[in-house]
Amino acid sequence: MPKVLEYFGMIFYFYSEEHLPIHIHVSYNEYESVFEIFFEDGALKEVRLRKSSGQEPLPATKLREAQKVVEHYAQDIVNKWTDFFVLKKKVTSLKITRRL
Repeated sequence: MPKVLEYFGMIFYFYSEEHLPIHIHVSYNEYESVFEIFFEDGALKEVRLRKSSGQEPLPATKLREAQKVVEHYAQDIVNKWTDFFVLKKKVTSLKITRRL
């Protein structure tokens, strides 16, 4: 389960056996939400929230923060997805210490 980002107590990660569309799981304490990332012609088109099965979603304030992080780091997340799932490379985690 590669960790991709840390942001003020929220952990952004992939499960090791993922599927398309490209998405990232975000957990905060006992909560979890999933964001799908869509690009079109090389530009971010949409970040879509998807319900995580068996988990309570992030609280509203954390959900908004998480969406901002995913939108801001979308290209980096997609690059790490490609590295891990397509190129079979190890990915390194980024700890974000400044609020967006």
